[in-house]
Amino acid sequence: MWVEIICALAIYKLVRLFFYNDEFSDVETSDSTALFSVAHRLEKLHGGKAYVGLRIPDADTSSRQDIDLVLVTKGQVVVIGVKNLSGIVTVTSDGSWVCEGGKHHSTQTYPDPLAEVKKQASVLESYLDQRGVTLLEGNISCKVVIPNPNFRTMHAFPSEVITYEEWQHLKPVSRNILSGWVKSAFSTGKEMHDSSHQKLNFILGSAPVWDRVELKNSKIVLGEFLEFKGKEEDTLALRHIKRSKVDRISIQQTSMLGFAPTRLQVLYSYRDYRSEGSSVSETKEVTVRSSTEVVFQPRDSGKIKKFKLSSLLSVSLSA
Repeated sequence: MWVEIICALAIYKLVRLFFYNDEFSDVETSDSTALFSVAHRLEKLHGGKAYVGLRIPDADTSSRQDIDLVLVTKGQVVVIGVKNLSGIVTVTSDGSWVCEGGKHHSTQTYPDPLAEVKKQASVLESYLDQRGVTLLEGNISCKVVIPNPNFRTMHAFPSEVITYEEWQHLKPVSRNILSGWVKSAFSTGKEMHDSSHQKLNFILGSAPVWDRVELKNSKIVLGEFLEFKGKEEDTLALRHIKRSKVDRISIQQTSMLGFAPTRLQVLYSYRDYRSEGSSVSETKEVTVRSSTEVVFQPRDSGKIKKFKLSSLLSVSLSA
């Protein structure tokens, strides 16, 4: 009898290991994942370049202004707030959004999202001006996108707010043919000169951003990488991985007859500050225990998370 119980427990643990991961159950990855989903779709729709999770320095407050998404095309810079809201949304007299229901059956209040995005656009415009790119009138606009199919409301939003119903009906369009809010968002400004467009992309491409953890099943968490935790020999092996030197960490999974490996390979690439263009950076590799953890502070969360390296695909670090 005891043999059967022990075997049953062993099978249960294996099933949980391969088909369910407790580490992800309480991590709100959906909002960050939604940002990248929206960015990818906008790039497909319009062919521009989307920058996700920016942290733009604000000279007036000596702090950083978080920006969900900035889409750059030849004629427009669009600052976009992504609200992945699930539930019934009402709007108060001061413009705040109140969301009731959703996955956790709670009530949450959000400051006026459109007003926040307009503030972010102002900070971004000042930042670009300081970096030598002055946008012409009409070259910058704001949008709020709601990509969650469980969003419900009876409120009539302004045209800058793209509800789920409008979002799902957007379709790829031919070059120079725009429709709906894409037309209103992207065709109001004059096209930028190639030199200004290239400089703008370089500035945004090198601007401060949130660190990024890519989990299995294509889940993403934005936030701040803090440190590695584990056995002393493993943390010593990883001691050269610092944000000032390394920009990306990749985890190489190895298979052992279907069982989880006890050790894995960590590949990390050094930053290349030599040029604006892309170049091949130096890559190094270390082997550590799969139980070694990444300590991470998720964006918009007061709770620090720990992820086992065996549960990750990659970590991207901001300079």
